[in-house]
Amino acid sequence: MPAQTQTRNRFLDRLEAGPAIVGDGGMGALLSAAVPRLRTPEEANLRAPEAVVSLHVSFINAGAELIETNTFGANRRKLAHHFLEDDLEAINSAAVKLAREAREVTGREVFIGGSIGPLGEPATSRVRRDLFAEVATVLDGRGVDVFMVETFYDLEEVTDAIEAVRSVSSLPIVALLTFDESAETLAGVTASEAAERLADLDVAAVGANHGAGLLAALAALERMGKNGKPLAALPNVGLASLAGGRVIYPHATPEYFGEFAAHARDLGAKVIGGCCGTTPAEITAIRAAVEDERKPRAPLVFESAELVVALGEEQRETGLSRAFAAGEWVISVQLDPPLGGNSTGLLEVATAVNDSGLAGWVDINDNATARAGMSSLMVSATIERQAGIETIPHLTTRDWSVMGLESMLLGAHAEGVRNVLAVTGDPPEVGDYPGARGVYEIDSIGLTQLMTNLNRGEDFNGRPIDAPTSFFPGVAVNPTPDDLDAELERFRQKLDAGAKFAMTQIVFDLDYVDRFVQELGGAWPIPTLLGVFPLTSYRLALRLHNEVPGIHVPQLLQDALEAAGSDAAAVGFEHARELIAASRERAAGVYLVAPFRRPLRVLELLA
Repeated sequence: MPAQTQTRNRFLDRLEAGPAIVGDGGMGALLSAAVPRLRTPEEANLRAPEAVVSLHVSFINAGAELIETNTFGANRRKLAHHFLEDDLEAINSAAVKLAREAREVTGREVFIGGSIGPLGEPATSRVRRDLFAEVATVLDGRGVDVFMVETFYDLEEVTDAIEAVRSVSSLPIVALLTFDESAETLAGVTASEAAERLADLDVAAVGANHGAGLLAALAALERMGKNGKPLAALPNVGLASLAGGRVIYPHATPEYFGEFAAHARDLGAKVIGGCCGTTPAEITAIRAAVEDERKPRAPLVFESAELVVALGEEQRETGLSRAFAAGEWVISVQLDPPLGGNSTGLLEVATAVNDSGLAGWVDINDNATARAGMSSLMVSATIERQAGIETIPHLTTRDWSVMGLESMLLGAHAEGVRNVLAVTGDPPEVGDYPGARGVYEIDSIGLTQLMTNLNRGEDFNGRPIDAPTSFFPGVAVNPTPDDLDAELERFRQKLDAGAKFAMTQIVFDLDYVDRFVQELGGAWPIPTLLGVFPLTSYRLALRLHNEVPGIHVPQLLQDALEAAGSDAAAVGFEHARELIAASRERAAGVYLVAPFRRPLRVLELLA
């Protein structure tokens, strides 16, 4: 169907003439609590229609003039997660039928809003539009009065949703995003930016729903009020918590909602209601405030959301970054954290490395080969404080969500840790917990971007933090990959994400390094440390060559180790010394992998 422009109708006339339209509350949360074993709240349209009608009636009797269909998550992508995609038309059709039935039962003049929420997962613009249009077609055909495109945090997705609805319907659209206390979405979109973008689209009203509570919605309205569009506010009761497997919302009083409604009217809201955790009691309070034209009892004061850089620690270079900048030859010793809770042995080794004067840094593995050990960031802070040597902790994305990574990084930063090597991590199947699943919300590229953002004073989604950090982010690179083109492309993406230095996979043949650098244009684009591991046996060489992805041990070296027998370690150490000497022409330094159980023996390579 070609794009249409919304025509005048009863909803638009009421929006213009006033008073504010009172919306309903949180359908999904209340249905999930009332109907056991629902795979998704929208399933209640088919399994428990009487519960849906009853809830609609409760909100209408409480004073709601706009009730939303129980279709927030009824798009094909979300329904497929619960094996309900074949019921898409039935679920959406039933939702409108049940809302209309509730309107008839009460005999009230009530607007029916067709609820459309985000997809909940990444998709291309074309795919998003097709999925949204599919739902909108059903809702429009069954008789909704207005579309509620709600709870979005990404501007591109909400734009796709609006234009998809407009491609199949001329009904009014209310576009709602969800904001935090700083009036920003999870994607870092400010309320002002959202309002400016939505003002150019064919929507009847814009505003905030869901989110961090009533004050967050009011903060968003205050910033959206200059775009000229009517405003809407339908917030959560507040931040939810989990107790005994149940989602629990704060016990906000109806009076609190009445005061919220008064402030929302002052800010220009033409639609006022609630979202998750909001019951008919709160809607009654909103209706009373609207009917009485209640004035706020206390002034609303918004704190500035600007970033105060002065609160943060002064930006500073690390010893590693200074050494690279000065062209110094950098040597680090790679150590494994203990697999238990005592760091004494590791501290003794780090102290001995520092006292030797032969290496200036130690880099610390992070659950290498998916074996759970002491946190690399925490033990690095301890090493820097007690052993007096700068560290380069590895940090894997396998074991942490983005929130967890950010939290760990900020804590490590406060303890003085600045150099961090971003790695994706070995799959958990190879380690101590073969039945476990990795988190992998982001990979090493995303972790590098996170540190770059933190250095700009922003979180992963671009929202301000208290003050910028001063991380020196590094990345891993493999000159001997199974797929050279793929490795080159990932390395370039790491550079784009803000990598400042690199550390290679262990190398035993520098011809591979030369080939890789040639593909990069003839020189490393950032300072790079080559990985050197003194082999101590023929058996170790075989295992590394045959069982560890991305490591190539030359046949000549394997043959020499085999021929040496019990003297294989001498051969391996001599080969490592040759690699270190040859690396001076090819890299900014080396990191040396300490031999198992005899870590200080690695210093023999430098004596």
